[in-house]
Amino acid sequence: MDNVDDQQIDVGSVVEAVSADHSFGAPLYVVESMCMRCGENGTSRFLLTLIPHFRKVLLSAFECPHCGERNNEVQFAGEIQPRGCSYHLEVSAGDEKIFDRQVVKSESATIKIPELDFEIPPEAQRGSLSTVEGVLARAADELSALQEERKKVDPKTAEAIDQFLSKLRACAKAETSFTFILDDPAGNSFIENPHAPSADPSLTIKFYERTPEQQATLGYLANPSQTGQSERSLGTPSTALPHGTIGAAAGHRAIAQSNSTDISDNLFRYSAPEEVMIFPSTCGACTKQCETRMFVTKIPYFQEVIVMASTCEDCGYRNSELKPGGAIPKKGKKITLSARNIADLSRDVIKSDTAGVKIPELDLELAGGTLGGMVTTVEGLVTQIRESLARVHGFTFGDSMEEDKKNKWREFGSRLTKLLSLEEPWTLILDDELANSFISPVTDDIKDDHQLTYEDYERSWEQNEELGLNDIDTSSADAAYESTEPTKLP
Repeated sequence: MDNVDDQQIDVGSVVEAVSADHSFGAPLYVVESMCMRCGENGTSRFLLTLIPHFRKVLLSAFECPHCGERNNEVQFAGEIQPRGCSYHLEVSAGDEKIFDRQVVKSESATIKIPELDFEIPPEAQRGSLSTVEGVLARAADELSALQEERKKVDPKTAEAIDQFLSKLRACAKAETSFTFILDDPAGNSFIENPHAPSADPSLTIKFYERTPEQQATLGYLANPSQTGQSERSLGTPSTALPHGTIGAAAGHRAIAQSNSTDISDNLFRYSAPEEVMIFPSTCGACTKQCETRMFVTKIPYFQEVIVMASTCEDCGYRNSELKPGGAIPKKGKKITLSARNIADLSRDVIKSDTAGVKIPELDLELAGGTLGGMVTTVEGLVTQIRESLARVHGFTFGDSMEEDKKNKWREFGSRLTKLLSLEEPWTLILDDELANSFISPVTDDIKDDHQLTYEDYERSWEQNEELGLNDIDTSSADAAYESTEPTKLP
């Protein structure tokens, strides 16, 4: 990082430079800043770069020539992901290889070890690129930094910390089993899967919708009083176009063709008061107030669905979603498609948030929630899988990656691409615990489509527990419903 040609510039110039859209060849910026240890002036260096197939990051390093203080940090300069992520890594006693896994912890991520009741908050080790061993070792070093002074002031607390440090170091040496949890509401953190693209028996990845508190922490929510817009009441019909000008057929046709852009376009043009509901919402891009339109429709051979579309007049952001309607099914559903010809690639696919994807020929398995919910085709789903794997796991294509692992990834990518050429038949499996996924048949009667099979199955207690169904108590609602039923005369 030392460079005789480094130029001292003001902080404002650095902020303006790193805010620009630089992806490659960004210069190194040097700023004079105060050392927090000795109070003298040190040097901070900033470099905006792009980790291949991962994220734009801002690398910063500080060094003080007076006291020798040094630190570095990585911050994400790109976009916040649509959903948060939670990684659960089960570490077994004696498994030392698992400590070499790379860990990316963003400035909004929290690390937890439930067995020790230990938590590393977002403020600690913020924006770090390390390994499992490095995270634990750094935590132990920071806790033991002031132990000598603490023993003089508060001996009991110092003794308790010493006992905890012995447990933490035992975990870092693989002497005991524990769970390593990395939770990031921004979705910009990561734990390496050395078995990728295959499933990792030790690693579980979950994606979730952020709570209002997490949204506020990330700076998403705006004060409604600052928008200067009045809220519309739920269910207010639009009067932009006369009723019947467009017609509901366009909306239904867009859904059948699985064209999300057309869904959004037709919903915003169609304004039938008896079908479309309008309610205020917040734009996910600029946080200004916008409108969301919603209507309910029925897809043949599937179920009732809710189509929602949002648009923002301030920044132009548009989005459309398809959500399941009706009651929660009593059973899960497994859909198996045998792809044999080009026509199979054009089949409509509705994949819910809870659906997992399997392709046995590639030994590929994606857990539920990996790709989120989507309305697409078989070809579009395979393309999304390829892009998602390259984005999530592909950043390991650095100079430090072993050549055999690089070749493994290249071979898998070529095999995934060959699926779309249908050189050989292959199988697509959607396993949805809530039965909210769908693959369209190519025949008028779904029973005549011998390449497509639907299988219902009973959910396990663990699956119901994860979905929150074991805790649902409807006895009060059932009693109230029965009390309102008319009494039958004899």
